[in-house]
Amino acid sequence: MQQAAVSQYGTSVEDRSHSTVASDYQRVRSTSLVPSMHFPKEVFAAEFGRFLDQTDGAAQSEQLFELLSAFAQNFDCPWVAYRSRSSVPNIMLNYPDEWQQRYFEMGYDRIDPIIKTSRKRASAFRWSEVYNDAHTTKDERRVFDEAATFGLRSGISVPLHGSDASFAIMSFARPGGSEFQNKAITYLQLAALHFHWKVAKFGTPIGFEEALELSSREKECILWTARGKSSWEIGLILGITVNTVNFHIKNILKKLDTSSRTVAAIKAVKSGTVEL
Repeated sequence: MQQAAVSQYGTSVEDRSHSTVASDYQRVRSTSLVPSMHFPKEVFAAEFGRFLDQTDGAAQSEQLFELLSAFAQNFDCPWVAYRSRSSVPNIMLNYPDEWQQRYFEMGYDRIDPIIKTSRKRASAFRWSEVYNDAHTTKDERRVFDEAATFGLRSGISVPLHGSDASFAIMSFARPGGSEFQNKAITYLQLAALHFHWKVAKFGTPIGFEEALELSSREKECILWTARGKSSWEIGLILGITVNTVNFHIKNILKKLDTSSRTVAAIKAVKSGTVEL
């Protein structure tokens, strides 16, 4: 397993606590990246300052996500994913549609090593560290291997733990196989923390779509569909017939204006209507 990344603050990125990161972030925000700080005098510092200024004018979570995605491009990261598992679960991401479909169809949310690792970590970590960890199972490594076939070959994830037991994960991915440098991890971690903090201030569900108007039974059916279950399996789980399951699925597809069960499941998860 590779050595832990060392941040510009002289400590292991993995060992630094959430409160320490928050303190670093507040120091960055309050000083507006003046020359006396220890940040490198290069484009990343200027871009980070611009990102902070631009988010001050953002009024919606969609705008924040677009600004964060644009900032991540400075580190060759075209793909960003934010998943909140708080009392208002939501997902915002721009991963390739094909990978999103594959992920939900295979039920990878149940074995995703990023989710498992994020619950144990306080600060950012490289995906390669998890992949090479002796405790990572073969099935868990398969999630990374398949993601790579869709272009997500290298990435980092930032756990975001709240004092109220809320939990979120921000991930940044790139198509190249090169590792993230310590400097990049620090900036992306601070940007993720800032995004999470700003979104929380809105006090409304996070996502590109409003919560969908589905009945309780429809929510149950689309939830198990998102978890990769067939109509027959859903019927067994819910104690209803296959025809009844298909009836509810048909209504869901009509409401979501799609003919694909997978697309409907993704929409339901993205909007926060159901939580995997």
